Amino acid sequence: MSQSTRFNPVLEAVRRSLGRERNATPAPRPPLPPARTAGSLQAEIAVLLHEIENVAGHSQRLPVDTLDAALQELVRTENIRTATVWNTPTLQRLGIAGKLEQIGVKLVPPNADKHALAQCDLGITEVDFAIPDSGTLGLLSGPEKPRAVSLLPAVHLALLTPAALRPDLHQVFAEAQHHDYLILITGPSRTADIELTLTLGVHGPRELYVWVLEHVEE
Repeated sequence: MSQSTRFNPVLEAVRRSLGRERNATPAPRPPLPPARTAGSLQAEIAVLLHEIENVAGHSQRLPVDTLDAALQELVRTENIRTATVWNTPTLQRLGIAGKLEQIGVKLVPPNADKHALAQCDLGITEVDFAIPDSGTLGLLSGPEKPRAVSLLPAVHLALLTPAALRPDLHQVFAEAQHHDYLILITGPSRTADIELTLTLGVHGPRELYVWVLEHVEE
């Protein structure tokens, strides 16, 4: 008897719990939901910020001329001593690394080894895609945008402009299909044990800050 037709008590128990019989024709796959239609820009931003808060993130709209004060407050609140920052054109133009150094934060290169990045208090990235109705962020990684910056430091600060908004995953996957890596982030890192006790930050950042920057020059 072949392995595929041999009686398996575990699978039989699963079938019984689902009310199915052996060799039954599988149910047809349900159709994909239609693509979501985006609302107005202001409405989409409001939904995004609300959903980020719902998944234990911290979000705010931030005029770019208040960025210095916001960084100082974040450093104070989270007791940031070391940080690593993506080398994207937007983050360089905003002078994020220089602002942190002025505050007294020690910078670690984003291409440092994983052990050094894991010791950082803060990782700062730029958001490529943002899906409002789930509060999900999409980050494309590359040589100047290492994945570890968003995954290893204790606190993750994700900066985005309204241009990153997308109605749903249909469009995100279409735009990201030729990139090597797409990271999808919905809230801080979550881990639950066998008793379903939820803990934040065990396998990734314990805090997620998302700032929607306004009036950013291209």
